Amino acid sequence: MTDPVALIAAELIELGERPRLLSAFSARYPGLDAAAGYRAAERLHAHRLAAGWKPVGRKIGFTNRTIWARYGVYEPIWGYVYDRTIVHARARHAEVELAGLVQPRIEPEVCFGLKTSPRSSDPASLLEAIEWVAHSVEIVHCHHPEWKLQIADCTAANGLHGRLVLGAPVALRELPDLGQALPGLEVALMKGGVMIDRGVGTNVLDSPLLALGHLVGMLTAHPVHALRAGEIVSTGTLTDAHAVAAGETWTTDFSGLALPGLSVTFR
Repeated sequence: MTDPVALIAAELIELGERPRLLSAFSARYPGLDAAAGYRAAERLHAHRLAAGWKPVGRKIGFTNRTIWARYGVYEPIWGYVYDRTIVHARARHAEVELAGLVQPRIEPEVCFGLKTSPRSSDPASLLEAIEWVAHSVEIVHCHHPEWKLQIADCTAANGLHGRLVLGAPVALRELPDLGQALPGLEVALMKGGVMIDRGVGTNVLDSPLLALGHLVGMLTAHPVHALRAGEIVSTGTLTDAHAVAAGETWTTDFSGLALPGLSVTFR
């Protein structure tokens, strides 16, 4: 019998060339679990590396417990961010091309830049490993109709990662009370100047810093994927994820933490 992981990986690679909706992998391969999804993602990752893609960091997904029940996914996941998926904001603005993304949604997040590989998931150790903090906006996407999926579909599809907009880094020395401030930070998410959603730091596993620690713990059993100096880690959405379309401009604004907001225009 053909290995479902190989079939899923081949399909994911083909979807990169011909994006479209299709039935969930978990519906077609009963019993598919998160670990099998990660094995398919590893094959997709290897294909991308061979094609010249360069990983620049990670994204963590489903750290926001407020959305677990709606998606039916009850634990965090992770995926790679690449040089071909990252968009650097200039003067607090970025333009994002949606071509190739299926059912895209926007997620405002907090991102860390690492100066060293974290030694443990202890908050003090994590802070020692961080060089800077930035606001990031991830665009996730899903090939399965109406976002009906299970955790294996998410892990297989590289954590549903589509794009990551990265704002200006703020050096850790400029945020001396970062550990205490992160749980209470608030973000407002607006479309065309109209308020759509608000989120707080505690939504993300009680703090974006603890979300980073959770990732460190997840990767302990997989040292080949351990975090390294120079990587970025976007820690998961502070709000719900909202559908976006070409022609829209979305903006964010922070309070409780000295991070500049962003505006993102979709094409």
